[in-house]
Amino acid sequence: MRRHLWLATGAAVVVAAQPAIAQAKQFDIPAQPAESAITALGRQAGVQIVAARSFSRGKRTNAVRGAMSVDTALTRLLEGTGLRAQRSGPQTYVVLGPVAAMFAPARATARQVSASEPQVAPGVTTDQPADGATGSTTAANVAGEGQAEEPARDVVVTGSRIVSSGFTAPTPTQVLSYEAITKNAQPNVFTTVAQLPALQGSTGATVGANGTSTGVQGLSTLSLRGLQPIRTLTLIDGQRVVGANVTGVADVSLFPQLLIERVDVVTGGASASYGSDAVGGVVNFVTNTRFTGFRANILGGISTYGDDANWTVQAAAGKSLAGDRLHLIVSGEYSHEDGIRSAGFGVGNDPNGDGPNGRTWLTARGVQNRGITTDGLPQYLVRDHVQSTLFGRYGLINAGPLAGTAFDVNGNPVPFRYGTGCLPGSCIGGDLSGSVTNGNSFKSEITRLNSYGRIGFDVDPDNEIYATLNVARVDTSNTPNPGSAQDNLTIQCANPFVPAAIQSACAANGITSFRFGTVNPMFDFIDVNTRRHQYRGVVGAKGKVAAFGTDWRYDAYYEHGTGITDINVNNIPLMPRYRAAIQAVRGANGVITCADPVAVASGCSPLNVFGGQAPTDATRYYVEPQNGPYQHTRQTQDVASFSVSGEPVALPAGPLAVAFGAEFRHEFYRVTADPYGNGVLTGNGYTDDYPADPLLNPQGGNWYAGNYRNGSGGYDVLESYLEFNAPLFDSESIGRANLNVAGRATNYSTSGTVYTWKVGGTWDTPLDGFRLRGVTSRDIRAPNLSELFAAPVTSNRTGTIDPFNGNRSITVLQTTTGNRALTPEIARNTEVGFVLSRASWLPGFSLSVDYFRIKIDDAISALDAQTQINLCYGGVQFTCGSFDLSNLDSAYVTVQPFNFASIFTDGLDIEASYTTKLDGIGLPGRLSLRGLATHTINFVQDTGLPGTIPRQLAGTNIEATAVPHWKVLASQDWSTDTVSLTVQERWFSAGVFSNENIVCQTNCPVSTVNHPTYDYNRVPGALYVDLAASYRFTPAFQAYAKVDNVFNRDGETVPGNITTPTLYDVVGRAFRLGLRANF
Repeated sequence: MRRHLWLATGAAVVVAAQPAIAQAKQFDIPAQPAESAITALGRQAGVQIVAARSFSRGKRTNAVRGAMSVDTALTRLLEGTGLRAQRSGPQTYVVLGPVAAMFAPARATARQVSASEPQVAPGVTTDQPADGATGSTTAANVAGEGQAEEPARDVVVTGSRIVSSGFTAPTPTQVLSYEAITKNAQPNVFTTVAQLPALQGSTGATVGANGTSTGVQGLSTLSLRGLQPIRTLTLIDGQRVVGANVTGVADVSLFPQLLIERVDVVTGGASASYGSDAVGGVVNFVTNTRFTGFRANILGGISTYGDDANWTVQAAAGKSLAGDRLHLIVSGEYSHEDGIRSAGFGVGNDPNGDGPNGRTWLTARGVQNRGITTDGLPQYLVRDHVQSTLFGRYGLINAGPLAGTAFDVNGNPVPFRYGTGCLPGSCIGGDLSGSVTNGNSFKSEITRLNSYGRIGFDVDPDNEIYATLNVARVDTSNTPNPGSAQDNLTIQCANPFVPAAIQSACAANGITSFRFGTVNPMFDFIDVNTRRHQYRGVVGAKGKVAAFGTDWRYDAYYEHGTGITDINVNNIPLMPRYRAAIQAVRGANGVITCADPVAVASGCSPLNVFGGQAPTDATRYYVEPQNGPYQHTRQTQDVASFSVSGEPVALPAGPLAVAFGAEFRHEFYRVTADPYGNGVLTGNGYTDDYPADPLLNPQGGNWYAGNYRNGSGGYDVLESYLEFNAPLFDSESIGRANLNVAGRATNYSTSGTVYTWKVGGTWDTPLDGFRLRGVTSRDIRAPNLSELFAAPVTSNRTGTIDPFNGNRSITVLQTTTGNRALTPEIARNTEVGFVLSRASWLPGFSLSVDYFRIKIDDAISALDAQTQINLCYGGVQFTCGSFDLSNLDSAYVTVQPFNFASIFTDGLDIEASYTTKLDGIGLPGRLSLRGLATHTINFVQDTGLPGTIPRQLAGTNIEATAVPHWKVLASQDWSTDTVSLTVQERWFSAGVFSNENIVCQTNCPVSTVNHPTYDYNRVPGALYVDLAASYRFTPAFQAYAKVDNVFNRDGETVPGNITTPTLYDVVGRAFRLGLRANF
């Protein structure tokens, strides 16, 4: 009978080997179940201990306390249990059972490996993880030289459904161990995982901080290959998770983070094994389902600028009862990050000012459009401290004979100093007018609360039934911009708030009105508050049964998840009321009132937009009601799944391994919005909190931003799969090779049936330690609930360039909506590479290099508002019907997804590591070196529209989905049984704004839509250095410290936004201190 093996620091954790095990060590291990006792001893001794669960289940060990050698401690621990420990390597032990059990025949055994197997702490390997492991399979292969056969073990590989001894999946998988996670000491494990080079374009607290209606504020989602989180499948223990928003992506912040024992990152297509969305790959968070004892963590930190204070408190407890058959686990955690709020109006525009709390690198970089394409000079100029000339801090007349008249804080007219380098709509420097986007939050405030429980019962030594419950909440808050900027208001000269001098100037110039722009400084900053709840329950059974002459492993579960998201926006104007309030007149009684009698009858209170004086409460709450935009989303997911695997046929080179299964999934969502944003013609009506107002558009869209809409939709998915692994040959002369094939049929209630497949193989060559691997697959991503069913959501888009009218900068109403006619994206993945590992001639060293190639057809994509306008101006008629800019008061653009795009990317993944003990040179501890790199050669996105060209995005470092040519993560770690020191480097290569830009200063070619001319096109790379240290002052307690971005490497301002938050560190140098406890 095949046995499960586990390594003694949990279920297969890897502990860095320590100084000679003959030395006396301090132990403090109470009497307890054998499994948890062996775990504790391995951790306190700093050695690997491999044991079969079938041997240790139901046994209790003795207490071990005091100073002694590891051999002595193990002997005392196991005395009287019928178990014994045998050393299989310099730092490795195998726990053996009774003699009869030891020599029981096994159908298959794990391959022999050297006892000098390199360790992987602190943590990443491309080899596959063992079942329940926190380290890698590399560390689990511990049979020593001359040892008989190590006990057989089952390997569960995230990149495959196959469970078979000695199986290595052809799909590269990086494993982030528990040690690596803890040493990185982040408030959110998301940050640690997102640092891996293969993960690019992941969102976090610094992404979406400028948004009101995006739904990604503070959302921690992972993206592989820069293909966006929607194309990366994120799992917990191999199971799907209910989406945190209607795009279906999982929020890592909601996971039970203290119980995460490892993270498997499959860097290749896995749809045939796991279903839709695994186009870029799979990220699987594996929890410790057999945890016993008590674990706690307290962490606090702050940035060098005195902001982004953060603190985390976590605790977990596990207990085995009923003769080690009943297993209970509970955990809870609280974490808060202050974030970095908006520094206010005009951040970065003033050459003599600085960014939030002293971040002097923020320079409000912008792009100025000369509007001339044929004079041999660049059309676009990139400059720092660019600011709009369409509005001023306290108001600006921006057109007509009075243009250039600004107002001070008290509303007095003053000349506006335009600065230098002025072009239509913008200047460099001059009087502070402000760049709205640079007033956004740098980093959202985020608070996490998480609780988790698991109960498992061993029906017999081979079968378990279990239930889990995860209840979590994440609150985020951000400022999308410091004010509700308006640049095309029409003000009547007779308005009683207009200063007398301006009224006289109107009369002198024969005008009765003028165009006016302001950021409305009299109001508080817009505040977006998002709360996400997750309720996730799972019941399941797993184990093995004997049938048809072989053992069959099964895993069946039912999952129900509910995700609830509430978005509330404060301090934001109702635009019909705002427009009514600024049109003031003086009544017959001399009292200033609103000009529109209908508005007066509904409570209108006039607003003075000249200067920055606070309005009356009546005006404030009329224009900005206390009940602002809200959106309530309830999303549910139900999954019923079963899988079976076994080895039914013996082949000459080994057993044929087979896995098959089926899954049913139901996804549904419903969104309820406020009546002012949604309208009252469909869905909800007016309420006491949102009373009827004749000024408001009954079709909705009345807010400045955050015009959420009611909506609902759902779909069902039924799928089945089959996978097998066939050993092709196994001999000393030609090595060992396996063929891995999988296929899946998936039926969507919305789009019909689609098929995916995978074909791959590995060859362990006769060359010592050298393996070749390759895999090709057909993968899919089905349209998500948002893409299919999203009701129209409208928001104001400031700074939109209107090329039809002299490249003027205008504000448009952008409406984003779904498309029920969408079909699944189809991807073709290919990966080939080699692994050098476990070579006897180079112990401790491993190297892997893999080439990847992904081609996605029928990609679901929506052109952004500015691109649609530009394409129409350039002659692409397809986009012309999606917008109307003729009336500045009602200009709009509609954004909708279609299956018209394609994406192609290829590149290299490289990983190298070296681990060695230092006792050979008379020093204590172990040195571990590690480096990972992803080189993206191409990332080409083609809209598929006539008149457009494919965009080469590799090396474009300014977008949220930026994909630099190189991203590298390296670390150097020295550890003993009490002390560890780690240095980590994070680096990405320099890039450009766009690869299609033509850089020139003179003699420029004609500037076109597809190839515009720029005078500057570079975005610098960055190197960040982090330091970590820990000290274990008792076996149970460890203190640790972490400094991120030690040299306080600045961020970089990029055109159109604060920075590229997925690449640059906007926080700066950050300090953290913490304390861990393990009992």
